[in-house]
Amino acid sequence: MAREPLTDAPGELRRSLGLADAVTIGLGSMIGAGVFAALAPAARAAGSGLLLGLAVAAVVAYCNATSSARLAARYPASGGTYVYGRERLGEFWGYLAGWCFVVGKTASCAAMALTVGTYAWPQHAHAVAAAAVVALTAVNYRGVQKSALATRVIVSIVLAVLAAVVVAALTSDTAEIARLQFDSGLTATGVLQAAGLLFFAFAGYARIATLGEEVRDPARTIPRAIPLALGITLGVYALVVVAALSVLGPQGLSQAAAPLSDVVHAAGVGWLEPVVRAGAVVAALGSLLALILGVSRTTLAMARDRHLPHALAAIHPRFAVPHRAELAVGLIVAVAAATTDLRAAIGFSSFGVLLYYAIANAAAWTLTPSEGRPIRLIPILGLLGCLTLASTLPIPSMLSGAAVVAVGAAIYAARRQLTTSTAQR
Repeated sequence: MAREPLTDAPGELRRSLGLADAVTIGLGSMIGAGVFAALAPAARAAGSGLLLGLAVAAVVAYCNATSSARLAARYPASGGTYVYGRERLGEFWGYLAGWCFVVGKTASCAAMALTVGTYAWPQHAHAVAAAAVVALTAVNYRGVQKSALATRVIVSIVLAVLAAVVVAALTSDTAEIARLQFDSGLTATGVLQAAGLLFFAFAGYARIATLGEEVRDPARTIPRAIPLALGITLGVYALVVVAALSVLGPQGLSQAAAPLSDVVHAAGVGWLEPVVRAGAVVAALGSLLALILGVSRTTLAMARDRHLPHALAAIHPRFAVPHRAELAVGLIVAVAAATTDLRAAIGFSSFGVLLYYAIANAAAWTLTPSEGRPIRLIPILGLLGCLTLASTLPIPSMLSGAAVVAVGAAIYAARRQLTTSTAQR
């Protein structure tokens, strides 16, 4: 059997990623984000319902993953739901999906960079965050295979650290006492808000779909990689949440500045704290690496269609990456990381990404059986779930997110008006 060429044509991206690479990039995007950044605010919202919130987030994520996988197999091009929305629902919906993704995931990048700074050097968190963005942008600039290799190493380290935390917590003498506190603080609204915040941690599987032009045999690889990455992540998260609740209880977890560091301290294995902090830094770096990769590919797709400056569509002749898009994204994220607040970034990101996946589910609903349409219930549940979770996020997140979406829609309308006026002259 002839081997698929690594480069399809000049100016195109190189198909160099296999199933293991795609799954690893998805894991690098997801594992770490929720555990080290979103766990405490989610516990504050849900109380003893944190595990229920995780389950709700996982169900919505599964629906989104299934819809995204079927669409990615049908449209194996960079851009993810920007492409799917454009092809299935119309140009505006594709543009809006791309806008929500780029804006929401730029906030995610800033949140991950700030997590690096907070754990590595709290007194200079913003400066460290900006430096991390610059360093990882340079890694991505050198080519997607180098990014996949770095992500594989990072994921291995993080999984080892999380395994140590889980074992330490579940074998601790204090675990049984905290379990008695699980019957307090449970409300439906809190569970849904926690699910919306935890969705921030599950959204990394989109990174696989946005790499459609760089995956070998995408029609087969992407639909397999997305549920595999999601399933592994859900299992890891569930174990970590159970371990944290069993030692700290919902109240203690909600007040923890560095939750997993507090877990090992409360479990009586304080010598693990430096290891956990190092693991947090590595996890956030892994998420940031893959996030920058995904945002730059959606920027590339939008630039190709001139929804963003066309100069950002350039492909580097040697490294076969969208180098101008990567540099632009890196610059914006570095500025955001130096000026924003971590918790605000998480809520804002969740709002934008939930709208992005709402459009993905709507697009998947239009697929025909011959195009690999999922069971009808899946995109319906995904669409309703995304809109519900977005509407239960903290009010500042909803208001700021809605304002940015409105700005994006206004830019689109102004651009269309300008194009129409120019054509009539």
